[in-house]
Amino acid sequence: MSTERYNARTAEPKWRATWDQNKIFETKNTDPRPKYYVLEMFPYPSGRIHMGHVRNYTMGDVVARYKRAKGFNVLHPMGWDAFGLPAENAAMASKVHPKEWTYKNIETMKAQLKNMGLSLDWSRELATCDPLYYGHQQKLFTDFMKAGLVERRSARVNWDPVDQTVLANEQVIDGRGWRSGAPVEQRDLTQWFFKITAYNQELLDALDTLDRWPDKVRLMQKNWIGRSEGLLVRWALKAGTTPAGETELEIYTTRPDTLFGASFMAIAPDHPLAKSAAAADPKLAAFAEECRRMGTSVATLETAEKLGYDTGIKALHPLDPSIEIPVYVANFILMDYGTGAIFGCPSGDQRDLDFARKYGLPVVTVVRPADAGDDFEVDDTSFDGEGVMINSRFLNGMTSTAAFQEVASRLENATLGNRPVAARKVNFRLRDWLISRQRYWGCPIPVIHCDDCGAVPVPHADLPVRLPEDADFSKPGNPLDRHPTWKHVACPQCAKPARRETDTMDTFVDSSWYFIRFSDPWRTDTPTDPDIVNAWLPVDQYIGGIEHAILHLLYSRFFTRAMKLTGHSGFEEPFRGLFTQGMVVHETYRGADGAYVTPAEVTISGEGSARRAVLTGTSQPVEIGPIEKMSKSKKNVVDPDDIIDTYGADTARWFMLSDSPPERDVIWTEAGVEGASRFVQRVWRLVNDIAARTAADAKAATFGEVAAGIRRAAHTALAAVETDIERLAFNRCVAHIYTLANALTRALEAVKGDEQPTAEVAAALREAAQILVQLVAPMMPHLAEECWAVLGSGGLVAEKAWPVVDRAILVQDTVTLPVQVNGKKRADLTIARDASQKDIEAAVLGLDQVTKALEGRPVKKVIVVPQRIVNVVG
Repeated sequence: MSTERYNARTAEPKWRATWDQNKIFETKNTDPRPKYYVLEMFPYPSGRIHMGHVRNYTMGDVVARYKRAKGFNVLHPMGWDAFGLPAENAAMASKVHPKEWTYKNIETMKAQLKNMGLSLDWSRELATCDPLYYGHQQKLFTDFMKAGLVERRSARVNWDPVDQTVLANEQVIDGRGWRSGAPVEQRDLTQWFFKITAYNQELLDALDTLDRWPDKVRLMQKNWIGRSEGLLVRWALKAGTTPAGETELEIYTTRPDTLFGASFMAIAPDHPLAKSAAAADPKLAAFAEECRRMGTSVATLETAEKLGYDTGIKALHPLDPSIEIPVYVANFILMDYGTGAIFGCPSGDQRDLDFARKYGLPVVTVVRPADAGDDFEVDDTSFDGEGVMINSRFLNGMTSTAAFQEVASRLENATLGNRPVAARKVNFRLRDWLISRQRYWGCPIPVIHCDDCGAVPVPHADLPVRLPEDADFSKPGNPLDRHPTWKHVACPQCAKPARRETDTMDTFVDSSWYFIRFSDPWRTDTPTDPDIVNAWLPVDQYIGGIEHAILHLLYSRFFTRAMKLTGHSGFEEPFRGLFTQGMVVHETYRGADGAYVTPAEVTISGEGSARRAVLTGTSQPVEIGPIEKMSKSKKNVVDPDDIIDTYGADTARWFMLSDSPPERDVIWTEAGVEGASRFVQRVWRLVNDIAARTAADAKAATFGEVAAGIRRAAHTALAAVETDIERLAFNRCVAHIYTLANALTRALEAVKGDEQPTAEVAAALREAAQILVQLVAPMMPHLAEECWAVLGSGGLVAEKAWPVVDRAILVQDTVTLPVQVNGKKRADLTIARDASQKDIEAAVLGLDQVTKALEGRPVKKVIVVPQRIVNVVG
C-alpha cells in the first residue's frame, strides 16, 4: 500500500471527472425521496471568483453533501446574476459588447467553481441575461401589471449625470454615484414601480414566522419596513406670512406628547409650500437646489450637516394658537417620508437638537426620565425615550403614553377649517420599489407607449422583448433610447406607430425569483410549473452575505407573494432557513511609497513585536497594516486559483470551515492554510496506515476495552458532527474530526508493536476509518474519495448513505473525574457514573496522590462538581 504524500493535483481532477461522468449531482424532479433545497446567493460574473465565494459556496456544499448522504433528494443549483452596469461600462471602456464580456466571465468563473469540487447540479445553470430567463421575467411583469402591482408615475430620483441612470438611495455615497463618483442630481422622472407597499403589514407580520433567520436580519427588515403609529396633525399657518395664502401645514408625528417642546417646523425642499416660497425668494430657491444634490439615503441624511432656511412663514401651535413657530426648509427632510414636513422638538430628537443649536432656536425639555427630577434639562444630548411629562402644561406628571392619548383625544375633537385637527394614522417607512433603470444591459420593460392607447403591455406571444445586438456604446446614456429602429413598433392594440419602453429593470428584479426558476429551468411556455415549484420551495437553507439582508431578501419576499397572487406559485416566504456568513479578511501591506502591495509580493518573518515584512526578493521594508475585508483597492486579495494550484481545493475548503465560527469574519493567513494542508496529509497517512494493517472485511462479534474505546471515539465524533452540521457550526465539526483523528492516532500507536492488531481492534479501526472518511467527505470531498478507494470500501463515498450512530456505545458506565488538591490537579479518578457524593469523597481521599499532596494537613472540605471535577481543600 502506497503511503506517498497525497497529491491533490492528480486526485482532485480525477474525482471531479468521475462525479461528472456519473451525473451524481444532477437532481430529478420525479425522485420520490424527501426534498432538501440548499442554495447560496448566486454570483455576479465580474471575471474571477474571490475567497468570499470560496467560503460561501463551501458552506452550502457541506450542507448539500450531508443532506444527500442522509437520504434527501437535494437540489443544489448554480446560476449567474448577469445583468448590470459594470458590463455596460466595460463595453464603453474596452469596446466589447456586454454580452461577450459577461459570457466570457461566466466561462472563467464556472471553471473556477468546478475546480472547488462543489456538488452542483450544473444541468440547471441559468443566466439572468439569457432571453429565455428574462422573457419569463417580462411575463411576470405583465401579469403583475394586470394584478395592479405595477404603477408608472413621476417621482423624484437620484440621477447620476455621468452614468446617466437612476440610482437607488443606497447607491449614493456622500452625495456621489457609487460607481462614477459624480455629484448626484435630483430629477423628476416618470418611472415604473412595483407596489411592494401593498404588502407592508404582511411583510412585517411574517417576520415572526421566520424562526430560522438570524435575529439581526429580521430586525433590519423590521426597521426598513418601519411601521409606526402616530398622529396626522394639521397646523394652521399665520395669515400674511405665507407666499400664496396657504392656510395649513400637515405633519405626521409618532410623539404628539412632545408638542409643547416644538420650536420649529421643517419642510422638504420639494414640499409644495417650499416651492411656493422659493418662487419669490431666489436665495431659498438656490438653497433648495443645493439640497437636491445630496443623496437621499437615511445614512446620508443622518451624517450630513443639518442645514435650514427660514422662510418667514409662521405656524400656529395646535394646542395654543398664540404660540408661533417658524417654518424652515431643511436638508434632512424628504417628501418620500410622512408628509414631507415635521415639527422639531429639540429636547426629544438629536437631529432637531443639533438644528436648534445651530440656528439659536429654543430648547424646552418636555420629557424627563422616570428616575429624574422635574428640574431635568437636556444639554448636548437629547432624551428620546419615554418618561414623565414636564414643562407641558396640562400634561405635566403624565407618562409619555398617557400624554400621547390625551393630546390625540384633544386634537381629534378640535377642528380646523371644519375638519378635525388630527387623525390617528399608521405609517410605514417602506416605499414602493422603483425598478426603472436608464441603461442597456438589463431586462427590457415589456411595455409599448401609444399616443392613443397609453402604456400597453407587450402580449405574452410577443415575448421576450430582446435586447438589440447592435447597440451603440460610444457615448454615455441609454443605448436603447437612441437606437434608430429598436424602439419603433406598432401598438399591439390599435396597430398605430408607437414606441417601446427604453428603460430596463433594476437587476434586483432578476435576483428576486431566480431561486424559483431553478425548480424547472428548462420550461419554455411559462415561468414556472406551480406543482414543481410548490414541491421544491421554499428554499430550506439559503446562504449569503449580510449586505443583502434588506433589499434582496425583502424584494424576494414581495416577489413570492406577487407570484402567488398571479398563479405562478402557492407559497409566500421564499427562504425557510437563512444563514449570513462573515467576510474573508486579510492584513494590508504598503510599500515605501505608500502604495498597497499584494500578499503575494510580501515575505513575512518573525513573530509578535518582532514580526517584519519586506518585498519578496528584496530588503525593502513593507508596512503591515490593519486587517480588512479583501478588496482590489487594498490589494489584500488572495487568488483562489493560486491556493488551489498550490495546496488543492480541499485545503482551501477545510481552512475556510475551520478557522472561526461561520457567522464571523475569517482571517486569511498563510500559516492557517499550511496547517490545513498538514491535516490533509495527516488524514491520508492515517487512513493508509489503517488500510495496511486491517482487512477490508474485518468484522468482530464482540469488542474488548481497547476496541470499544475506538468505536466509542468514532461514534461520539459522528454524533457530534451530525448535530453541528445541522446547526451550521462547521468549525465545531472540524474540531470533532480532529479529536477523532487524534484518538485513532493514539490507538494505532498502542498496537504498533503488533504485526497485526487483534481481530476486534482491526474491525474497530476499519469501522472508525470509514466513519472518519465519511465525516471528512462533505468538507474535503476529493480527499475522501481517494481515502475511500484506499480502504477498498467500494463505490463512491459521495453516493454512500451517512453512517448510523450506535447510541448504545455512547453510554458509559464510568466517568473519569480530574482531582485537584487546593486547585492544582493531582490525579484522575475513574468511578461509576452513578456513584454518590459520599462514595466519590471516600475514593478521592483514598488516592495516594491526594494523600501525598496534603502533606499531613487535615481535609477541610471536598467539593464535587457532578460529572465534572473534584477539588480537595486542605
